[in-house]
Amino acid sequence: MRARLSNMIAFDNSYARLPEHFYVRLDPTTVADPRLIRLNRQLCVELGIDPDALADDEWARVVSGNRLLPGSEPLAMAYAGHQFGHLAPRLGDGRAILLGEVMDRSGTRRDIHLKGTGRTPFSRGGDGRAALGPVLREYLLSEAMHALGIPTTRALAAVTTGEQVYREVALPGAILARVASGLVRVGTFEYFAVRGDVDALHRLADYVISRHQPDLAHADAPYRALLEGVVELQAGLVAHWMQVGFIHGVMNTDNCAVSGETIDFGPCAFMDAYDPDTVYSSVDQQGRYAYANQPGIAHWNLARFAEALLPILDSDRQRALDHANGIVSAFPELFDGFWLAGMRRKLGLFTADDGDTDLARSLLDVMHQQRADFTLTFRHLCDAVENPDGREAVRNLFADPRAFDAWALRWQERLAGEPGHPSERATAMRQVNPAFIPRNHNVEHALDAAVREGDFSPFETLLSVLSRPYENRTDYAEYTRPPNPEEEVRQTFCGT
Repeated sequence: MRARLSNMIAFDNSYARLPEHFYVRLDPTTVADPRLIRLNRQLCVELGIDPDALADDEWARVVSGNRLLPGSEPLAMAYAGHQFGHLAPRLGDGRAILLGEVMDRSGTRRDIHLKGTGRTPFSRGGDGRAALGPVLREYLLSEAMHALGIPTTRALAAVTTGEQVYREVALPGAILARVASGLVRVGTFEYFAVRGDVDALHRLADYVISRHQPDLAHADAPYRALLEGVVELQAGLVAHWMQVGFIHGVMNTDNCAVSGETIDFGPCAFMDAYDPDTVYSSVDQQGRYAYANQPGIAHWNLARFAEALLPILDSDRQRALDHANGIVSAFPELFDGFWLAGMRRKLGLFTADDGDTDLARSLLDVMHQQRADFTLTFRHLCDAVENPDGREAVRNLFADPRAFDAWALRWQERLAGEPGHPSERATAMRQVNPAFIPRNHNVEHALDAAVREGDFSPFETLLSVLSRPYENRTDYAEYTRPPNPEEEVRQTFCGT
């Protein structure tokens, strides 16, 4: 066993080589009786890890932090963050540990990170633990996002701990092992900026450039190029989110990764009926992070990133401000470009026309007025473009089908001048309009079965369904339907 453990993961921990005020070194707190819920075997293979190298009980000890593998250098990362618009100057990994980094089979550096591993110096009075429901939620949602083609952290494994955690009631404890291409956040830069630590800002920016965008090291102004790159990544990410009806729920700057990945799946959710003001998060009382507000919030977060970078953008503060403002002000146009390109794909448009923005927004307006389901509307349009008989399924999603008919005439006129056969168009549309999303009522059913009854079969089934979101799978048609009124989930929770 010792030989297998020593050869199992080839750690190469670059973040641990940064100065020690970037983090706190500490081991995970051991748990009483770790039991493996699930190991993501496919992801193991991508990471160059043999999933069969260990038995389930040994895997449980490894991904719970009870057994550290050779080469691991556990640490809790330091960062700050604007939470609901207010700066918290010291946050950090309050219930998480970075075990270390590996080079995957494609040569990409990936972090292996545990959530729910006990108190750290950043816990701020919390217990540092995670409950089973939120762990399974992040597993499901992060893997669903990956299958949808959206940049995201991944779920490597989940274990129960054999211990209870106490929130409003006692709940089974659990730990999630997740993988990311990087866990540096906007809040990481803010942590050093608020302390006036310019040397640390240089080191952190150099680290991010070296790890994520090494070509920028040769740019005339590498730190300005870094800001430009992160602005573009975030614009593309949020546009992609919105094209599948995703609402992050807590877009604080400590949840904004400079790698451009979706990070921290707390009270996130996917819309059913389209409403731009949709909020699910129980902690978002004012709707700051509502669906339609997400581009504006991303823009705001990037302005905070630019502020943190000011000391290293230029030695002259006014010039630094001018550079920062010029770069960040490009976000709306970038976002609109990504959004419109995605909407053209969703509507089966292969070419560009000046009226496409209005065409797309008009559909969304009608969907809002008529309470049409977001996912099903676009999925059924794939059938309607190929077969006129398929239009009836779309019409039936609208309270007044005539409202759809009026829009559909404009759409058909637009399509008439497009190249390509209808079947080709329908195939392309089905590659961007999912049939399956993690509908909230299905997610809650899977979590309730696991937490209340210890039954993980609904979780496994839902995970399987979500792994192939763009395929027509008639055997799982039940998972495409919106909730009945009594099944609606109106609030989601952080789980902290």
